[in-house]
Amino acid sequence: MDYETVRSAEFGHSLRMITVNLLCRDVTAEAAFLVKVFGMSAHRVSRDFAIMVHAGQPMQLHSDGAFASHPLPSLLPEAGVRGAGVEIRLHEADPDVAAGLAEAAGGVVLLAPKDGTGHGLREAVILSPSGYAFVPSRRI
Repeated sequence: MDYETVRSAEFGHSLRMITVNLLCRDVTAEAAFLVKVFGMSAHRVSRDFAIMVHAGQPMQLHSDGAFASHPLPSLLPEAGVRGAGVEIRLHEADPDVAAGLAEAAGGVVLLAPKDGTGHGLREAVILSPSGYAFVPSRRI
C-alpha cells in the first residue's frame, strides 16, 4: 500500500487486528521523534495527521483539533504526559540505539536499556514528547 496516496476509506478498510491512534499536541514533532529515535517511517505528515509505520504495522497520529467532535479530548490533561498506564511495545527496535537518541530528540528515558524481565528481551522505556511510553525491545 502506498501510504502517501491511499484514500482514507481504503486505508481504514485495510486495518486489521489492533491498531494504535495517538492524540498529540504537536503531530509533526511526535512524528519526527518516532522517525529519529525508533526508525519508523512517516507518511502524510501534517499538523493534523500522520501515518507512522514500524515493522510493517501502521499507527496513526492525530492532532487534538482533528478530534474536536470526539469525546477523548475532554479527558486529556492540559499539560503533562498523556499515556500513563499504556506501553507501546516496538519489537525489533534496538533499545540501546533508541535510548541513545531519545533525549536529544525531545524524549525522556524512563528506564535505561536492560536485559530481561522474564520475557527474554532487552528493553528500555522511553517517553515521547507527547508523553507516550514506548518500549523498544530486541530478543536476547
